Amino acid sequence: MTDLLYDDVEEALRDSVRALLTAHAPWRRTLARVDGDEPYDRSLWERLVGELGVAGLPVPEEHGGAGAGFREVAVVLEELGRAVAPVPFLGSAVVATRALLSCGDVGLLGRLAAGRCVAALTVPFAVAPGARPETVAATDGPLLSGRVAGVADALPVDVLLVPAGDGLYAVDAREAGVRMTPVVSLDATRPLADIGFSAAPARRVAAGATATRAVTDALTAGAALLASEQVGVAQRCLDLAVAHVRTRHQFGRPVGSFQAVKHRLADVWVEVSQARAVARHAADCLASGDPDTALAASLAQAYCGTVAVTAAEVCVQLHGGIGFTWEHPAHLFLKRARSTAVAFGTADRHRAVLAGLVDLPAPPPDAPRP
Repeated sequence: MTDLLYDDVEEALRDSVRALLTAHAPWRRTLARVDGDEPYDRSLWERLVGELGVAGLPVPEEHGGAGAGFREVAVVLEELGRAVAPVPFLGSAVVATRALLSCGDVGLLGRLAAGRCVAALTVPFAVAPGARPETVAATDGPLLSGRVAGVADALPVDVLLVPAGDGLYAVDAREAGVRMTPVVSLDATRPLADIGFSAAPARRVAAGATATRAVTDALTAGAALLASEQVGVAQRCLDLAVAHVRTRHQFGRPVGSFQAVKHRLADVWVEVSQARAVARHAADCLASGDPDTALAASLAQAYCGTVAVTAAEVCVQLHGGIGFTWEHPAHLFLKRARSTAVAFGTADRHRAVLAGLVDLPAPPPDAPRP
């Protein structure tokens, strides 16, 4: 059976990550960065990699990694979500790393694990596992040409992993044939970019079924572990709301003493607790190579994204007027929750995937909606 409890090592890792983020990524610093020209916090990323080695957690020790696993990665993502930290951990240390682990590119994997470079899988952030949009073509050389819209964690990137044709290619992001255009997105702590290729030199990492499996594995890992980040966002929103209603007074009593407020927060607490169990199950399946990993990932995204949005909305509303202002961090969490709710496929898309995985027949086209 899946062990949903955190062990001592995972709790120690959580404490270390939280302490570092508390010291170097307070929400005021993140908010100031959103207002600036460089949304990603490179110094914070260097600390996470250099002091805690988070980039190499799922990478075997013989390849220069920590030899931990994806359960530990999930713990880090919870804390990064709790802090809405503007670092490329999901794109590089999770999605791109999982693709390289699947196809066995040891050289590039070692560079990622050591923090010597940042990589991104060049697919739209909204694409779901199993989908493979063919927007880039490969010709002899190999040279890549085409355009991919809405790629996350690509602006501070060094290497692009690009699905093209029947292969997966590595491209130096500094090549003259690569053009990155920032996109105005809802969540400024995880900006998106449109990436164009014009006869860009590339190196083939994998081909055929191996390449297809690597991309699918990477997107499945992204969907499964994004749930942990969503749990972190939801828990932080719940904590902020509870702290506020304990100290905010109306009619001579704390706002939190009113029954309607207590019931609403209790409902959110139940949903967050359930979401944590779902996310832990997905992370454990991924870590153990469980054959039900795809099902667990779709279940996680069908549930956890909605919970994060609900918790963020309640946080904004229970803070009253201050919750709607730019000076309060609530909007950072709401934007992160909203943007991740459509990442790696929407909840509806994953419910449809779940129906197929459990052999549930689709309703007829003329069936009335519930």
